[in-house]
Amino acid sequence: MKKLYRLTKEGVEELKIELDNLIAKRAGIAESIKTARELGDLAENAEYQAARVEQDRNEIRISEIEGILQNVEIIKKPRGDSKVQLGSKVKLKNGSTKEFQVVGTVEADPLSGKISDESPIGAALLGKKVGDKVEIKTPNEVIHYKIVDIS
Repeated sequence: MKKLYRLTKEGVEELKIELDNLIAKRAGIAESIKTARELGDLAENAEYQAARVEQDRNEIRISEIEGILQNVEIIKKPRGDSKVQLGSKVKLKNGSTKEFQVVGTVEADPLSGKISDESPIGAALLGKKVGDKVEIKTPNEVIHYKIVDIS
């Protein structure tokens, strides 16, 4: 059974841009390999080895992205916004205000406020409504928040 990847429209677009950039990079890597080959003995040629490693990394990432895009389910904008669900943007307050968007694991980027539905924060938020209190357990502490807005 194939794994289904759940992404927002924006997440799909970001992956398509990354894929285009990686494909465009192929010619430059091939040229680096060609130039390094001309330097002689491949067994002791650091430039050649480095170019091959870069090529392998590039091709692996291309394959990953193509696999994700072939098995993607686009997260639709939540209707009604009464409960937190995948794709919801949530404002939390406990003195200071924090804002998160609940997304699938592939798209998660905690530093930019996109949290996975499988993370402790995402899991704690799913199904909650405005006004609900949420207890978020992290490895270091337990933090209590109140949901002030869902969009």
